[in-house]
Amino acid sequence: MIPGYTYVRPLGSGGFADVFLYEQDMPRRVVAVKVLLSDAINPEVLRTFNAEADVMARLSAHPSIVSIFQASISADGRPYLAMEYCPDTMSARMKRGDLPVTDVLDAGVRIAAALETAHRSNLLHRDIKPSNILVTSMGTPVLADFGIASAISSDEETGVLAMSVPWSSPEVLSESTAGTVASEVWSLGATLYTLLAARSPFEHSDRSKNTSALIKARATKAVYTPVGRLDVAPEIEAVLAKCMSKDPAKRFESMYALAEELRRVQYHLGIPPSPLEVAAAEWAAAAPLTLTDSAARGPIISTVKKDSRRAARAATPRSRTSAPEPTPAPSALRAGLVGAGIALAIVVAGFAIAVLTGVL
Repeated sequence: MIPGYTYVRPLGSGGFADVFLYEQDMPRRVVAVKVLLSDAINPEVLRTFNAEADVMARLSAHPSIVSIFQASISADGRPYLAMEYCPDTMSARMKRGDLPVTDVLDAGVRIAAALETAHRSNLLHRDIKPSNILVTSMGTPVLADFGIASAISSDEETGVLAMSVPWSSPEVLSESTAGTVASEVWSLGATLYTLLAARSPFEHSDRSKNTSALIKARATKAVYTPVGRLDVAPEIEAVLAKCMSKDPAKRFESMYALAEELRRVQYHLGIPPSPLEVAAAEWAAAAPLTLTDSAARGPIISTVKKDSRRAARAATPRSRTSAPEPTPAPSALRAGLVGAGIALAIVVAGFAIAVLTGVL
């Protein structure tokens, strides 16, 4: 039970949370509500959940990051997030058939811009993959699931190592780093590759050779294999190959640079370049987020005492002796005398003028 929301149906379940479809009472709209599993709540899970709420609230002003509406505690004590309901994902669309190259390039530019905004806020996503690129009701791709986000160059030990094997960079797979801008460039390149090829970059046609260990071994070697679609231009292959260079220094230096290169490819292929929207420097320089808060949060409780001095004054009746005396109104007799005097003066003045002018 969540105040102000009506349950509709389940949407999915993960290792730490369930996702349900609710209808918000006011304003009226459907929302996706992510609720932590009761048996999964511990300080580390709460930390990542709080971090996700804070990061998404900070970043959801970006048009390519899913919007969050509310974060609080449900009636049974479980933390929840109410966010924009997106009816589809790029991963699901890919499984229904080959995605048009134009759609994949557009998603690449938009998600790169979203990640550039996160990076300018000193935040890493750390779990970029096709299923985390949702599709809004308007048909545009947005990035979701910042549950294991971390600060760039942070010395804080989070206790969580992000590793979605098919889309993780060699340095993350070898656990030499928990994530960098360069590793995120790799992950987005691997994600775009997957959307075009309908398989992860190091997946084998023989399913028996696609165990996690074997894919991890091939990804660590980082030998690029072309997508293999006739409509995937060599320019696109070159961008993906650069993203997935084994040497991080040989990849694009930033998500902004990757987005600009994808826009250049769009232009050369006769495709209108997608908008490249990133945060302003003033916004990105705002106060940094704290990603280590593991305290359970709930509705804000006012610290103002109910029995305040204003309330006490309002409840006390006013004393009659302290009230100021009203100013008495002038009497009718006095007003009449004054009026008569003025009229007499006017008559005398008129008579004097008539005598002096010879009229009388």
